[in-house]
Amino acid sequence: MTDEPIGDGARLTVFLDQAYRAEERLTSGDLQRRAIAEDLPATLLTQIDALPEGEYLQDEAAEALQTLAA
Repeated sequence: MTDEPIGDGARLTVFLDQAYRAEERLTSGDLQRRAIAEDLPATLLTQIDALPEGEYLQDEAAEALQTLAA
């Protein structure tokens, strides 16, 4: 196993998997607070901060974040 850091896309997927583990929906504010608590890199925090207000299912959040990253 290597100690190479994982890419932002993979790290975002892991973050969302963990955030939604016991939740069906999370608000953009919930995701922002969890991202800060997880000490995500600034690039990912910026993406998450850019999410429009509202509630998201995991796949909706992932899709919205991918769109913001493009």
